[in-house]
Amino acid sequence: MLDLEALGLQKAARIHSAYLQSARNLFHYLALRRREMRPIQERLSALGLSSLGRTESHVLTSVNKVLEALHRLAQIPVPECKAPAPINGFEEGRMLLKQHTEALLGPPPAKRNARIMVTMPTEAADDPRLVEQLLANGMDCMRINCAHDDASAWKRMIGHLRDAEQSFGRKCRVLMDLADPKLRTGPIEPGDQVIKWSPRRNLLGQVTAPARIWMFPEKQASAAPSPADACLPVQVSWLDRLTVGDRIVFDDQRGLRCEIRVVESVGQCRWAEAVRTAYVTPGTTLRQRVGKKKQRDTKGCRKTKLGPLPSQEQVLILNVGDTLILTHDKVAGRPAQLDVDNKEIMPAQIGRTLPTIFADVRAGETIWFNDGKIGGVIELVESQQVTVRITQARECGEKLRADKGINLPDSTLRLPALTEKDIRDLPFVAAHADIVGYSFVRDADDVDELEARLHVLGGEHLGIVLKIETRGAFEQLPSLLVASMRTPCDGVMIARGDLAIECGFERLAEVQEQILWICEAAHVQVIWATQVLEGVAKDGLASRAEVSDAVTSQRAECVMLNKGEHIVKALQTLDNILQRMQSHQHKKRSMLRPLELASRFP
Repeated sequence: MLDLEALGLQKAARIHSAYLQSARNLFHYLALRRREMRPIQERLSALGLSSLGRTESHVLTSVNKVLEALHRLAQIPVPECKAPAPINGFEEGRMLLKQHTEALLGPPPAKRNARIMVTMPTEAADDPRLVEQLLANGMDCMRINCAHDDASAWKRMIGHLRDAEQSFGRKCRVLMDLADPKLRTGPIEPGDQVIKWSPRRNLLGQVTAPARIWMFPEKQASAAPSPADACLPVQVSWLDRLTVGDRIVFDDQRGLRCEIRVVESVGQCRWAEAVRTAYVTPGTTLRQRVGKKKQRDTKGCRKTKLGPLPSQEQVLILNVGDTLILTHDKVAGRPAQLDVDNKEIMPAQIGRTLPTIFADVRAGETIWFNDGKIGGVIELVESQQVTVRITQARECGEKLRADKGINLPDSTLRLPALTEKDIRDLPFVAAHADIVGYSFVRDADDVDELEARLHVLGGEHLGIVLKIETRGAFEQLPSLLVASMRTPCDGVMIARGDLAIECGFERLAEVQEQILWICEAAHVQVIWATQVLEGVAKDGLASRAEVSDAVTSQRAECVMLNKGEHIVKALQTLDNILQRMQSHQHKKRSMLRPLELASRFP
C-alpha cells in the first residue's frame, strides 16, 4: 500500500489539497484489492476481528488496527508504525466523503442523507409551477440535459428554479449534462401511405366506442381539435355538401365494403364515426349515399377521392441469423428484400451517424442497437459499409427504428469527448450551472481538456461529474478519479443504461458495486442514475424490481430521476424510500437499529 501511494503521488500532478488524503487512501485501497483476501477474511472473522470488508474510506487505519489486535492476541509486541495513516480514525473517512459531497451538491435535506436529482422535461421551461412542485417535494439538484432544448429554454428553467428557491427558502444545485457524440441509426425509407382505424371493442368483440375520423379540405390542412383515429384529406366542394347523418361508403384496401357516418360539422371540416375496421390509401373513392339506396347501388352517389396521406414509419424486423448492412448516414435504410418464397434477396440496411467510426471497427467485434435489445457481430468492414450478423433478438424478431442508439463495446473509437456542440454550450454552462456533467469521458486527457476549457471561460468553480457509461471509462476509473482530484469538488455518475450494454447486463450489478467501492475509497460522491422508479415517473405505478432498485440506490450519495408524466409522484416515492432505508444501511454496512419484529418475540 505504501509503495503504491508513493508511485501514485509521483505520477499524479496538482492534486487539490482537499483531495490529498483521499488520493492516498485510494492508492491504499487499490493495493489491497489487488490481492486475494477471502481466506484471510474468514480467519479474521473466526477471531472476532474485522474482516477488512468495510475498509473503503479508511484503509490503512483498518489494516493497522487489525495488525495491532493480532499482535496483542499473539502476545507479540506491537511494532511502531513508521507510516501514519492519512485517515486518522474511522469517522474521518466518512467525514471527508460528507465534506466532498456537500461541496458538490450542497448540504443534505433535513430528513435524509442522499440527495435527489431530477431531469427537467421540456415543459419545465414554460411551467414554473412544475419546478415549484419538484423543489417543494424534495428535489435537491436540477439536471438539464444539453442534448435537448436550447439555451433559451435552459435559462427559463433555471430562472423558475431561482424564483422557487426564494419562495421556499432552500437552495438547489443545477447540473448541466453535456451532450456526447452519440452514435445512432440513420433514417429509414418511408413506408406506404395507408391509414387504418378500428372501433374499441370489449372482450366479447362488441363495439364499445366507434372510431373517430376527422375529414378536412385537402388543400387546407386542419388539425383535429380532439384525438382522432384517422385524419382524411378530401375535396372541399364534396366536403361542403356533407351534413350530419350522411353515410359515406367505400371499398377499403382489402376489397371490403365499409361505411362511416357524419356526426358533426366544424366549419368546413366534418367528424365521422365508424363501427368497422378499415384500411384506406390515397385515391380511395368515397361515395356519399343518397336516400336509402341499396348498399351496392352507387348510381347517383356523389364521389371524391382521398388526397395524399402521411407515410407510415417503416421499421426493420431483425431475427437471429439475419444480415444487417450499416451504410453511410445519408443513405436511407430499408427492410430486407424477399422473393416469393420468403427468401432473402438483399439484406436489410440502415445508415448511422458519425461516419468516421468505419475506420475504428474490426471484424469480430460486437455491436448493439436500441439499448441492447438487438446484438450482433461485425463480419466485414468495407470503406462504405459494415456487415453485421445478428446474434441476439427475440424469437419473434426485434424492431429497429431510426435514431436508435448504437454501442460498440469492443471497439476503440477515436471520437472527441467534447463535441462541437459541447464546446458551443460550455459558455452558457460556465455562466449558469453549478455542476457540469461530462459524458463520454474515457481517460485522464479528456478530464484535462474539460478543465482547460472551463479555466478559459472562468468556470473553475464548477463541480465536474464524470459519467461512467462506457467499458473504457469503467476500466480507467481510478485514473479518472485522480485526474478529477485536481478540482475542489467532483463526482461520478453511474450511467447504468449504456454501461449495462457496454459491460454486459449480467455484469451490471458487479460493475456498479465496484464503482461504489472505488469512489468511497476516493471519498468521491456517486450519483445512481438510469430508470430509477421509471414505472412511477411514466405510468404512476412501480414494479417490485424498481422498488428494490431504489432501495439499493440509497448506498449512493445522490439518486437521479428521469422525466415522466408522474415525476412528482416518483419524487415523493423515492424520498420516502430513502428516508426509511438510511437507518438500515450505510454504504456496505448494515445499521443495527432496533427491530420491531425482534421485540414481538415470544
